[in-house]
Amino acid sequence: MPYGYLGQNQPNQTVSNSGVFSITDVAELQSQGKLGGSLELIEEQTVTSTTATLDFTSIQENKYDVHLLQYKGFIPENDAVRLVLRFYENGVLETASVYQFANQLMRVTGTFTEPKSTGNAHIRLGTNVPNDVSSASDNGYIYIYNAGNSSKYTFATIQTTGIYYGDNQGAMEFGGGVLPQASLVNGFQLSGYSSGGIENIETKLFGVKQIWVT
Repeated sequence: MPYGYLGQNQPNQTVSNSGVFSITDVAELQSQGKLGGSLELIEEQTVTSTTATLDFTSIQENKYDVHLLQYKGFIPENDAVRLVLRFYENGVLETASVYQFANQLMRVTGTFTEPKSTGNAHIRLGTNVPNDVSSASDNGYIYIYNAGNSSKYTFATIQTTGIYYGDNQGAMEFGGGVLPQASLVNGFQLSGYSSGGIENIETKLFGVKQIWVT
């Protein structure tokens, strides 16, 4: 069944093509989950007292091949701690030095560095941030690809912004990482690195809906 586009004036058509959605078309597409927004909220978690890790173990990997993990207000338990990401493979947390990442760190002071690794125990997300600066925090989002596909690597793209520990000035970091193992990833973990846990953070995990029409 061909569908059209949303509009105000429905043209006269002698053959089926991409015209205007009728009310029936819209209702049918919404009932099939193919209309009405590309993000579906899976889970929200908030930390207001120190915890070592934050786990997402019901990511609906059978339904979504792309996930979006947002976080804001990350404050570490101790100074100079950054946030990192690890994956669960078939329910088992991968902690070996097998992750790879390559980022660009840009500070408002004009300093540019390139944190990278070909074998680390995590994927780096943001920069080291202070614990004792009022209203300072790290914030960002991560897109994660192929988590539920056991025949593919799991990739992540990263964008963060926060306060750089040491000079308490603004910084941003972006880049990407990969777990270069063909495995079924069915969970994500956020944790602090290298010493100390998470004192504060707000998170939302979304599944990215694949919108298509027939």
